[in-house]
Amino acid sequence: MTHHPPGKRRSPLSAGVLAVLLGLLVTLLPGMTAPSAVAAGGNSATVYYHTPTRNWSAYYLHWAPAGGSWTTVPGTRMAAACTDWVKLTVDLGTATTWQATFNNGSGTWDNNNGANYQLGTGTITVQGGTVAHSDPCGSTQPPQGDAATVWYSTTTVGWPTVNLHWAPAGGNWTTVPGVGMEPACSGWVKKTVDLGTATTWQATFNNGSGTWDNNNGANYQLGAGNSTVRDRVVQANAADPCAAVTPDTTAPSVPTGLAASVTNTSAVLTWEASTDNVGVTGYQVTRTGGSQGTSVADTASTVLSVSGLEARTSYCWTAKALDAAGNLSAASAQQCATTGDAPPPPAAGTPLGGDPRKDPIYFVLTARFNDGDAANNRGGSQHVKSGNAANDDPMFRGDFKGLVQKLDYIKALGFSAVWITPVVLNRSDYDYHGYHGYDFYRVDPRLESAGASYQDLINAAHAKGMKIYQDVVYNHSSRWGAKGLFTPKVYGVRDSQWSWYYDQRQDGFEYDGLTVDPVSGKSYYNGDLWSTAEPAGNTCLNWGVPTGAKSAEGYTIYNCQWPSPTSKMFPAAYYHQCWLGNWEGEDSRSCWIHEDLADFDTESTPVQNHLIGAYNKYIDMGVDGFRVDTAVHIPRTTWNRRFLPAIQERVTSRFGAEAAKNFFVFGEVAAFVNDKWNHGSVNHSAQFFTWKERKEYALDDATAALEMYAYEQQLGPAGQPTSNNAFLNGNSYHAPDHSRFSGMNIIDMRMHNNFGYASNAFNNGKDSDDSTNDATYNVVYVDSHDYGPNKSSTRYSGGTDAWAENMALMWTFRGIPTLYYGSEIEFQAGRQIDCGPTCPLATTGRAYYGDKIAGDVTASGFSTVSGATGTVATTLQQPLVKHLQRLNQIRRAIPALQMGQYSTEGVSGSMAFKRRYTDTASGVDSFALVAVTDGATFSGIPNGTYKDAVTGDVKTVTNGSLGVGSPGKGNLRVYVLDLGGGNNAPGKVGADGPYLR
Repeated sequence: MTHHPPGKRRSPLSAGVLAVLLGLLVTLLPGMTAPSAVAAGGNSATVYYHTPTRNWSAYYLHWAPAGGSWTTVPGTRMAAACTDWVKLTVDLGTATTWQATFNNGSGTWDNNNGANYQLGTGTITVQGGTVAHSDPCGSTQPPQGDAATVWYSTTTVGWPTVNLHWAPAGGNWTTVPGVGMEPACSGWVKKTVDLGTATTWQATFNNGSGTWDNNNGANYQLGAGNSTVRDRVVQANAADPCAAVTPDTTAPSVPTGLAASVTNTSAVLTWEASTDNVGVTGYQVTRTGGSQGTSVADTASTVLSVSGLEARTSYCWTAKALDAAGNLSAASAQQCATTGDAPPPPAAGTPLGGDPRKDPIYFVLTARFNDGDAANNRGGSQHVKSGNAANDDPMFRGDFKGLVQKLDYIKALGFSAVWITPVVLNRSDYDYHGYHGYDFYRVDPRLESAGASYQDLINAAHAKGMKIYQDVVYNHSSRWGAKGLFTPKVYGVRDSQWSWYYDQRQDGFEYDGLTVDPVSGKSYYNGDLWSTAEPAGNTCLNWGVPTGAKSAEGYTIYNCQWPSPTSKMFPAAYYHQCWLGNWEGEDSRSCWIHEDLADFDTESTPVQNHLIGAYNKYIDMGVDGFRVDTAVHIPRTTWNRRFLPAIQERVTSRFGAEAAKNFFVFGEVAAFVNDKWNHGSVNHSAQFFTWKERKEYALDDATAALEMYAYEQQLGPAGQPTSNNAFLNGNSYHAPDHSRFSGMNIIDMRMHNNFGYASNAFNNGKDSDDSTNDATYNVVYVDSHDYGPNKSSTRYSGGTDAWAENMALMWTFRGIPTLYYGSEIEFQAGRQIDCGPTCPLATTGRAYYGDKIAGDVTASGFSTVSGATGTVATTLQQPLVKHLQRLNQIRRAIPALQMGQYSTEGVSGSMAFKRRYTDTASGVDSFALVAVTDGATFSGIPNGTYKDAVTGDVKTVTNGSLGVGSPGKGNLRVYVLDLGGGNNAPGKVGADGPYLR
């Protein structure tokens, strides 16, 4: 699950932390000569403030030295320094640190979001909230000796401030961080230096805050004259990259031959290519007609596909050509056409059925996986602030069409189930992940396309023998409530601070996440939800009164502007009324966990009916199972009384009892501890949710939840039921007892938390299996869209060998192996998984994956590829991909590895175990001995012939003992007992690869 506030106040840095940061600035970098010491003298500081971020008519510095008094408001007026900068030098006396704020002299302030700016001595810049050490105006003194000018490209690094730290051949380095470089033109800064008698020099660059480009430790070796440095490439005797060029004012020719071909409610437009004196870069196609009015679409080709038009409606189009200089041609001749009837919806699907333990799972964030239709891409209100705009990477980018196009890629890896993030219509500032549900009865249009609806995805997956597991949320809605249940009216005002945030009023507007305001060019978001005047029936306290808090931008926040459980904005009949205080307390099921996540009162009958009705819709579409988000925040009594029986009843009524038995429900009960029971609290432990209730409670669900909580907490871990469903009886499989099963399986959080090392995951994981109803159904993964092992905030970066070892364990031990998209190539390893809108998605563990799988791929079967072209062909050759493909082949060939119980009795070895699965109805009997990475000895096993599925080695056991040498990290041995009679050992499965050999 994911959530992000629209903006929070930042905590000020302590003096100690600030001193450490300042100290880092003088740390030597690899390959550098030590800079000379700073000269002694009085303590002073010169601060430069960047003006374009504010555009005030005057700038004042209001400040106080450490231990001293503040200046009188508004402070001292700053003087012009150079273009876009003002400055002021202050006397600190004996102080070495100080704090500062800036204002326009008329009541508008920049106080670093309430934390003030914590500054030191020397030359300082403040730009867009970022503090650095630099002189942005540079030296204006002409060189006295040989001169050299260097231009540095800022496009890749993206630094707002750039310093040049340099030394002439045989001379001293400048003092860290060096001298500020001057703006040259878009994407470039420059600096001219005096070399004296030297003819060569070396240089490094930094942002004034401890981040350096020192050419990977080699420094940049430069000469006299002009040089450019771009993406670590030095160009000597370079031309000025900012030299004036004759502007291109010639527009392209007018597109000709515009034609429109209509099929149902879709159209394909084509035209002849335009010409230009430099080159055509794209086309703008304008559409008129229909209830949505005029719209403009950009395309780089001479073909544009349009879908989702209104039925039996006349539309007209014109096209214009565009060049790199922004010159736009005149419009083409208009072409009009009338749409036909809307195509019939696709037929509902039917769950594939079958034991879910047979199906390894591939987990995708649909909006970040693969973009099949650019027309439904949306960046949202945080598109620019997040940095996504600079990467041309809208948060909603991938879609069902893109996923359908790459089902063969997933099948080629060997996966037969796909877990997708929530599909319901979301509504928040940053909602691409799907966990901010608004209309639970509607699929988000930002994911669908003509011919690629959610139903189309389900049907396409089933046609390839692949299941779809839908992520579902019962615990909370979006901050704006849930359509059809309750949606709040909030306080809003389109003043100078908030006009960017609040859409123009659109009373009666039907939010769909997709519709774009033709005035602002942004998606409509909240124009129907805000009101300056207090609405009739308002229950929110202190309507529109300032709270005294500020947003991240320094803007006034008002009561009733943001969702809050304690403001009475949300009615108690549908939503809980408190903030969560104790994650292992009773309030974790009855309070909000974040302002973005309005917490349903799930013990309320109207809420239960609303959610059950919504998810019945998706059951009817034929999905194969539900992954349940935030399951721990709903009491087990409510799951067992209401939601889990409702799922079973609906699947049974639609598809039969066998389908209901195999409809796979697995819950997220997040516990990031190594305890078998989460801090001793049974109510907050994953395995607790796999059991039915053991006694009757009050008929009222809210009362029952409290009674159950108290009763089970009092019994504690020692009083919980136990199970042997996951364990062999010696070497024998026994029929599991599921009579006390709740209907909810679980994500194995204990293994997930310990996958820093596979052996830790193995030993911790099995320790909880006797308290889980049936751990052979546990969903096992290393990392996800939220966390890595040990609650790490970064994607797993333990190395390829460690990944191979983790996979070898997951694919052979009990449970269902699951992989987060891209881990097959260590995608974004070590990157922060999630930072909300504070950094670009491209820099996180939720980066767009489509570039890695571009091209065509055809899977002839699970783990087999009949053809691949483009980038995806290269991806399919990566070592972990080959490893996965063979692991999936081996697992599919051996029923014991899919559904078997296990035992370590009589087994030596750090990751070694035996597994067996027996089904008398089908006659299947499968017995396997597994050793991962290290050697092992298996004693007390049945005599007979054993064949290794990895090497094909054959061992005959006559004394009940079999020894296995160490296969090596990431490798394993799987010796299968050849029982004959249809239960023959498969022998070697697949071909040797980088690890399995």
